[in-house]
Amino acid sequence: HPEVQALIPTITDRRVITYGFSPQADVQGQNVRSDATGSTFDVRFAAWLNDGKEETLRDIHLPMPGAHNVQNSLASLAIAHEMKVPAATIKNALSNFSGVKRRFTKTGEVNGITIIDDYAHHPVEIETVLKTARTATKGRVIAVMQPHRFTRLRDLFDQFSTCFNEADAVIIADVYAAGETPIENIDRDHFVENIKKHGHRDVSTLSSKDDLARTISEIAKPGDYVVCLGAGDITYWAYDLPAQLENAATARKSA
Repeated sequence: HPEVQALIPTITDRRVITYGFSPQADVQGQNVRSDATGSTFDVRFAAWLNDGKEETLRDIHLPMPGAHNVQNSLASLAIAHEMKVPAATIKNALSNFSGVKRRFTKTGEVNGITIIDDYAHHPVEIETVLKTARTATKGRVIAVMQPHRFTRLRDLFDQFSTCFNEADAVIIADVYAAGETPIENIDRDHFVENIKKHGHRDVSTLSSKDDLARTISEIAKPGDYVVCLGAGDITYWAYDLPAQLENAATARKSA
């Protein structure tokens, strides 16, 4: 990261070990392969970290898709390498990592439709999560967002309106106030209109959380990812949605 890189010359009283995907990184992630099961990658440790001999650890599996998760794991790999943790132990630990709650958490799968819960409530986070979903499926990505706080939506209005490009369809719920007073023209409907103005072709409003299952059942197909985004109570919607979709499917069959 450019800002982190700029700090390096200022640190003079300790060793600095860098990590990332750059060829300049001391601990470099390489050959990343992502699918629905997560990410598999190699990591190269610079020669100066290993008694003058470059070392590569191959085919590390992390059961989480997304380049940002691989990058985070490189930090733990750097620490483990410094602590002389055996390669087999490192690989086993990462392959069994269960993730962090509300970070690309799978809440269920119904008829081939995968439901994901994520805490993302800033534009950069949302963009990253949707890119991750894109790498995990060959189907469509359906984003369901509950904006969090009127002031945040106001302050980042245009950034929020351009962070959904990786989603095939976007569904916007009412703003989760978190105790704030509503702000004129900063609401669900104006937000949807602004996303459309910025070029997205498929954006709609969600009248109520009770309509989410019906809405998803009408548009989602096997292979699709439904990604519920926000820091409010949308997490409960994400956990309720699989059963609701099951019930909707059963009702259609018996109709």
